[in-house]
Amino acid sequence: MDERELFLDDVINDTSDLPGSFQVIEPAKFVILSVMTLGIYPIWWSYKLWRFFKLKDNLDITPVLRAIFSILFLYSLFSRIRNFAEEQGYAKTFSPGWMFTGLLSVSLLSYIPGDFWILGLFSNLFMLPPLNAINYAVEQSGCIRVIRHSSLNGRQVILILVGIILWILVLIGRFSAPVETDFRF
Repeated sequence: MDERELFLDDVINDTSDLPGSFQVIEPAKFVILSVMTLGIYPIWWSYKLWRFFKLKDNLDITPVLRAIFSILFLYSLFSRIRNFAEEQGYAKTFSPGWMFTGLLSVSLLSYIPGDFWILGLFSNLFMLPPLNAINYAVEQSGCIRVIRHSSLNGRQVILILVGIILWILVLIGRFSAPVETDFRF
């Protein structure tokens, strides 16, 4: 039994959204989860994709580290997604280099003093072309079990609740009066 048949066997016998299957996420849901979690959700998405490609292509990688240090690996992830999508007949194209450059550039805007930090949240819009490409590719591949949720799953609801708490803390910190401290010794 070759690796492709083993992968297909994993897909057929898999009953959860583990490596043998792929959970498709709609672009609108991706944007909402990205904004609500202050940009943490795309790291999870990156992890899931690296785990998917590790199994699919039999890669010797550590998906967790590639997700944690995603800024170092996003270009190669975008390239892998584009190549896989093209193999499946994806007609649209995107440049992994431009997507990575756009994401990095907009992310760096958040370091400008003042209220420019909020612009960093828009950096995740550069992940939408790869997201659309991977969604198409897995649906067209025929050997990957696709999971599509019409509503938020339990983990996503928890992420949004944590995100609401984070947003409240950010807004309290942003709009509360500065505390004067006197550190005389």
